[in-house]
Amino acid sequence: MDFFSGPYGLVTSFVFWYPFLMALFWMAGSILFLRTKENKQNDIDIDGFDWPMISILVPCYNEEDTIKETIENLSGLSYPKKEIILINDGSTDQTASLLEELSKKHNEVRVIQLEQNRGKANALQVGLFAAKAEYLVCVDADALLADTAPYYMIHQFFVSGERVGAVTGSPSIRNRNTLLSRMQLVEYASIIGAIKRTQRLLGKVMTVSGVVVTFRKKALVDVGLWDRDMITEDIAVSWKLQKRFWDVRYEPRAICWMLVPETLSGIWKQRIRWAQGGQEVVLRHWRILFSWKQRRLWLIFLEQCVSTIWAFSWLFITLVLIFSANAFQDLLLWLTLTSFFLVFISMIQLFISLVIDSRHNGVMKYYFWAAWYPAIYWMVNTLVVVVALPRAIKSRYKGGYAVWSSPDRGLKKS
Repeated sequence: MDFFSGPYGLVTSFVFWYPFLMALFWMAGSILFLRTKENKQNDIDIDGFDWPMISILVPCYNEEDTIKETIENLSGLSYPKKEIILINDGSTDQTASLLEELSKKHNEVRVIQLEQNRGKANALQVGLFAAKAEYLVCVDADALLADTAPYYMIHQFFVSGERVGAVTGSPSIRNRNTLLSRMQLVEYASIIGAIKRTQRLLGKVMTVSGVVVTFRKKALVDVGLWDRDMITEDIAVSWKLQKRFWDVRYEPRAICWMLVPETLSGIWKQRIRWAQGGQEVVLRHWRILFSWKQRRLWLIFLEQCVSTIWAFSWLFITLVLIFSANAFQDLLLWLTLTSFFLVFISMIQLFISLVIDSRHNGVMKYYFWAAWYPAIYWMVNTLVVVVALPRAIKSRYKGGYAVWSSPDRGLKKS
């Protein structure tokens, strides 16, 4: 059966060509960003600059296993003027008492205890009200910042102009002991980095990284702070900032080390949340398509929509293929032929992206593990999009606080 010219030819061609062309698009964007932006960045003069005060906000929900190490790291940063605000979001483990101990040990640490778990967005909002500084560095409770990360992010606010509302850093994986964690290491260093570089080149980004991002407080107040009813507060606030024409910058030199899930169930839950968050902003902000002033957001909006349609198309054509193939050999031949070209272009994209990102975090040696990415992750992520859509629609009608739980932090730490 010839799927490319038969009754399903249009859908089959879309399923094949969309990821192929997007891989070329992300590669071209990464290289252009490198040539026009990244290569022109000079090292900053840390000692010759009067650095402003920063407030580091750390929302915590059941973080007894990781928070001590995180606070030790944040307290040890050389950044001269900082306060650290820990917001316990109604944890049910020993996080509350642990935070009190840490506040007594470190003078710059303050603790806010919330009685009920009302979600990360609500916790950050409470932290903002307590913050003394204009610049808010928001990090996850498992994050370890490179010593230079705050300098690079804050510096962007001064060299890029008053319209900069947020600067997102570059997450890198700490746990590297399993196949799943190494695949995610490659993904963060290449796929996510390539997308952010390309989108930044186009002027708008889909989202800041919730694990490490610095906001200008004035910009957050201007857009009404974080949406407490959205499952991914980082995606939601990125769109609100950019709709109000605040600029969101990407700083690949601001490295933040984080833990990732090492179980399939952990990754599944995490990716469902991400996909749902992306679909929620599409459902909330669709009216931008009727505003010429918002035209620079159209591309990332449409890319999100087309990706969702692609996931359903892939599922449809795969089921048709399974049930209509005349023989197992036909099924195997089609899958092998299409998969070969897609995996081939994916490996080129991963290689180029890793080469670019290795300038900052030396992850090139993990390229071997990239081979597993297109073989497994594409299918998992596609199914995630399909499953997340009804949840996103339901949450839009339901409203209320989007509560959270700490993601799987991995089985082992390197």
